[in-house]
Amino acid sequence: MPLLGLGVWQVRDGRECVDAVRFALELGYRHIDTAQAYGNEESVGRALRESGIAREEVFVTTKFFPRQKDAAAAAEESLLRLGLDYVDLYVIHWPEGGPTWAWPGMEAARDRGQARSIGVSNFDVDELEQLLAIAEVPPVVDQVQFNPYAFRRKLLAACEEHAIVLEAYSPLGTGRHLTGETVEKIAASVERTPAQVLIRWCIERDIPVIPKSTHRERIAENARVFDFTLSRDQLEELDELDRTNGTGRAQEHKWWSG
Repeated sequence: MPLLGLGVWQVRDGRECVDAVRFALELGYRHIDTAQAYGNEESVGRALRESGIAREEVFVTTKFFPRQKDAAAAAEESLLRLGLDYVDLYVIHWPEGGPTWAWPGMEAARDRGQARSIGVSNFDVDELEQLLAIAEVPPVVDQVQFNPYAFRRKLLAACEEHAIVLEAYSPLGTGRHLTGETVEKIAASVERTPAQVLIRWCIERDIPVIPKSTHRERIAENARVFDFTLSRDQLEELDELDRTNGTGRAQEHKWWSG
């Protein structure tokens, strides 16, 4: 999995999504993250085809919408929308109905070649433990909200203990974290933008990160994170911004259980 990807959450199906994905691919991105719930898989697939880039060069993730019954059947429908023979990663979007019921279908999707790897998203430490207890094939990824303001240390430690990759979404806090005093100060000191500093904070930890944008210049800006580093002191300053108390939870507000 490439460390940097483009996420397309809340990107409108159609021209907006096609253009965002094409911009990213033209700028060198080789990791695109979509989901059944986003309603834009067809546009992602169209952009992949229009790019002319060989399928095997692009890492594609989609996510199982857990209000459906069968993860393997849903994977087949995703592939039809994407126009692909397989996805590189197929993820349970959130643990609605419990963390284990959908996993046999995920394993079936992998066994059938619909997905090369399978994982989860928004799973807490205890939900990961429950899943690992029954899984024949363990999840390779837990995709969660992760950034200096949501530095989920206990969840990261649990993932590392079980050889699960923690993948970060919302690294910019959907834009909320770009104007933080500490982030702005560090950005000025390294002559970078706040967005680049927040993304680099993940890269420094070898955490895959999928910032979302539809603007070509911002997609380009988000990619310029591999030619500078943050010092240990700067990383520690950013670490101290955490508002979760190093939680083992993936979500403070579980929208699916209310």
